[in-house]
Amino acid sequence: MDDEGVVNSAVLLMALGEDTASEVFKHLGPKEVQRIGEAMAKLKTTTREKVDEVLEKFESEAGRNGSLVEDTDQYVRNVLVRALGEDKAGMLLDRILQGGDVSGIESLKWMDAVSVSELIRNEHPQIIASILVHLERDQSCDILMQFPERLRADVVLRIATLDGIQPNALRELNDVLAKVLAGGDRIKKAKLGGSKTAAEILNFMGGNQDAAVIETIRESDPDLAQKILDQMFTFDDLLKLDDRGIQAVLREVQTDQLVIALKSADPDLREKILRNMSQRAAEGLREDLESRGPVKVSEVEAQQKEILKTVRRLAEEGQISIGGGGEDAFV
Repeated sequence: MDDEGVVNSAVLLMALGEDTASEVFKHLGPKEVQRIGEAMAKLKTTTREKVDEVLEKFESEAGRNGSLVEDTDQYVRNVLVRALGEDKAGMLLDRILQGGDVSGIESLKWMDAVSVSELIRNEHPQIIASILVHLERDQSCDILMQFPERLRADVVLRIATLDGIQPNALRELNDVLAKVLAGGDRIKKAKLGGSKTAAEILNFMGGNQDAAVIETIRESDPDLAQKILDQMFTFDDLLKLDDRGIQAVLREVQTDQLVIALKSADPDLREKILRNMSQRAAEGLREDLESRGPVKVSEVEAQQKEILKTVRRLAEEGQISIGGGGEDAFV
């Protein structure tokens, strides 16, 4: 799509309203969402002639006012949050509303992991970390897997401790990747990186690669390593296990422990667990859940953590898979 097409699309979506625009965004790729979102953010006013021209092309109707939306920043924010959810929209909004040029980063998204790793492997680990937090988590993982173990752990450590990206860092990235993230001194730092990002990337590593990275980080910062580990797989993430994985976990968990852990669990997770039990056991668990009185949140969390320890142990033993799957994953 050329620049004129992007602007026309922005005008049309702003004329259609937030609900319709958010539905349209759901069917676009990240590159299109970002380009159109940036155009919408810059589109403070629009002439009636321009609106008529766009409407004629798309054979629809629009309002008579030259200014389609009073607060374009808020409009873009509302639309993207509805379309992509709070987390994904938040990272994208940082880039759009800051006015940064991320064309270099966008080009990396369409490259294979080997090519990207060759492009950035000789850069400083902090630069590599700053680049990877802008990519999809699975792509970042694939790129990390191309690096030597020591560099891989160093980069993940820097991602986990990355508390935003300052304007001068954006300019440095700009030099490294053909104006990847251009920005001025007035740009607020992007809310990227952190232990959660590191955990999400490590979740896609198969085999023992993630454990090796965690152990290396633990040598220099035990608390951070544990924080990353705690966020790598949550109790509700049990939904991601296949039926065989759920059954393996259930064989290792006591019923009383499971009843308490499920008190605040996602209803879908409850049903998935019940489906993987015998009819008699499932009926008994339902009765226990209904008859069990109030339980302290701390007690629920404690039992969930104990079950998660079991999940991690089974994963380490190769009985279940909780990540993105490695080369030896079953299909």
